[in-house]
Amino acid sequence: MKHIFLINPAAGSRGRQAELAGVCRKAALEQNLEYEILVTEHPGHGVELVRKACLQGGGQHLRFYACGGDGTLNEVARGAFGMWNVAVGHFPAGTGNDFIKVFGRQMNRFSHLPELTKGEELPVDYVETNCGGAVNVLSVGIDARVAAGMRKYKRLPLCRGQWPYVFSAAENIVRGLGEGYQVIIDGKSYDGDYSMIFAANGRWYGGGFCPVPDADPQDGQLDVLLVSKVGRMTAAKVVGAYKKGLGYQYPQYIKRVPAHEIEIRRRDGKDLCVNLDGEIAYAPRLQAVLRQGMKFIVPQGVRVEKQDQ
Repeated sequence: MKHIFLINPAAGSRGRQAELAGVCRKAALEQNLEYEILVTEHPGHGVELVRKACLQGGGQHLRFYACGGDGTLNEVARGAFGMWNVAVGHFPAGTGNDFIKVFGRQMNRFSHLPELTKGEELPVDYVETNCGGAVNVLSVGIDARVAAGMRKYKRLPLCRGQWPYVFSAAENIVRGLGEGYQVIIDGKSYDGDYSMIFAANGRWYGGGFCPVPDADPQDGQLDVLLVSKVGRMTAAKVVGAYKKGLGYQYPQYIKRVPAHEIEIRRRDGKDLCVNLDGEIAYAPRLQAVLRQGMKFIVPQGVRVEKQDQ
C-alpha cells in the first residue's frame, strides 16, 4: 500500500507548504510507509496528479490524503472516483474543512496524521455530474453565485471563516434573488422560480451553514432543498432559518426532497452557475447522479455522528 499526500499551498494560511510537507514526511518515516508527496500548482491540478498516480500505480492499493481544504478534497475525490484500488482521506489544512464536520466531536482526530494513516476505510456517497463532482454539497442559484464571489473576499486581510460567505451573500442579494428553473428530481418535475437549489451529501458548508443537519453521506440519497424566490424583506429570516437547518419553519419557501438523480436548466436558456464543494462550474444543463461506494479514510472507530448525538 502506498500513501500519497497531496498538498495545496494555496489552502488556508499561505506559506504552509514546507510545514505540511514536513508533517507528512515525519508521519510516513515514523511508520515506515511507502509514500510520495505531491504539490498542486494551479486549480484542477490535483485531479490531474491523482489520475496520473492511479494510472502509474500498477494495481497497488493507493491512499490519497488531501492536505488542504474542501476544494483540495474535491479535486482528490474527482481524480480518484471510479478507481477500485483507491481510498481518499482529508488532512484538514483549509479555512472551512466542512465535509469532515459530519463526524462531529471526532473531527479533530483527522488533524493527527499518524492516526489517519493507520485509519480504516468507510464507504461514502459521491455526487457525479456532467461538470465535475462533489463530496459535500452541490447548488445552483444565488448560493452558487455567492460561492463564486467568495474568492475575492477571501483575499482580504482578516476575512476568514464565514465572513467571505456573508459578504458575498449580501452583494448577491442586491443583484437579485431568483430565477426560473426547469427541475427534474428522480423523474418528477419541480419547475419553478427559485432563489437556489441545494443538494446535501454532507452537512456543513460556507464556514458555518448547516441547512440539512441530518444529512448522511452514507445513506444513499441526496437531500435537496428547493428554496423559492423570496423578496428582500423576507430573505433575512428565510436565510437565517436555512443556515441553522430550520427550513421546516418556512414550508411555503423551502421544500425538502430526497433524490438520487437531478437535472436542472434555466428557463431562459442561459448557463447555470454551479457550486461543487466551493468549486465553480458553468454549464447550460446540470445532470447529477449520486454514486455509492467511494472509500474514505477515517481514524479507527470514527463514524458519522447522528443528529441526536
